[in-house]
Amino acid sequence: MRFINPKTDYAFKKIFGSTESKDILISFLNALVYNGHSTIIDLEIINPNLPPKIVGLKDTYLDVKARLNDGTLVIIEMQVLNVQSFGKRVLFNAAKTYSFQLQAGEGYRMLKPVIALTITDFEMFADHELMISRFVYREKSEGWYYQDNDIELVFVELPKFTKELDQLETITDKWIYFIKFARSLTSIPENMDDIPELHRAFEIANQAGLTAEELEDLERREMFIYDQQGAVALGREQGREEEKREIARNLLERLNDEEIVKVTGLSLQVVQELRQQVTED
Repeated sequence: MRFINPKTDYAFKKIFGSTESKDILISFLNALVYNGHSTIIDLEIINPNLPPKIVGLKDTYLDVKARLNDGTLVIIEMQVLNVQSFGKRVLFNAAKTYSFQLQAGEGYRMLKPVIALTITDFEMFADHELMISRFVYREKSEGWYYQDNDIELVFVELPKFTKELDQLETITDKWIYFIKFARSLTSIPENMDDIPELHRAFEIANQAGLTAEELEDLERREMFIYDQQGAVALGREQGREEEKREIARNLLERLNDEEIVKVTGLSLQVVQELRQQVTED
């Protein structure tokens, strides 16, 4: 068996946002948003239609929306690229979803809570160890909650999940493992097959059920994502290198070459070349 990559837009929506995905999505949200508790009894997937065939592959993020049985709206987004101002986009989408609930003439009492669940294939908060982090409105000095805490941001950072297959304990562990590693599996793991919703997710993700055209589209999407990830990584590396060089230039009049190497991490050859350039100028 081979499985499609849940991190791609078509696969994510096919698994979690199609008309056959209701029970799967309930289990997934209970695991990631409610710590494995069976809080969600029922939900409605909003606009469950899969996206049309994309020409140009412009989007690298995924979006599934659902309305829970208590009226709460949930936005589920999978982000593979750490693009500029992504955090602001998450907040904007949550606020937009909250405000767009009201029709003309409706009062604010009609507003229902919004939960924005964002799964990232990169570290969103690199200085913190939490894999799943949650943000709500609280009073800054004393920490008590705002009375209408209707917008909650939940982030799941996949790189921080380091458990091996035989270490999976909770349903939360198993769903995150599915998202992160399904593409590399060749069968449904025994310790995950006892959960009906996960078994069904694997069945939907099975490549055997896709046409040759769908598989080709998926491969093109994955290649595009990998290319973009490589470009972002290269750009950041080049930016860091230039920042080090600028620091070195500012230190040339105060430190010798060996000391600059220790401060910046640049090679001795690069520092000597920078000094030569300044001398020539």
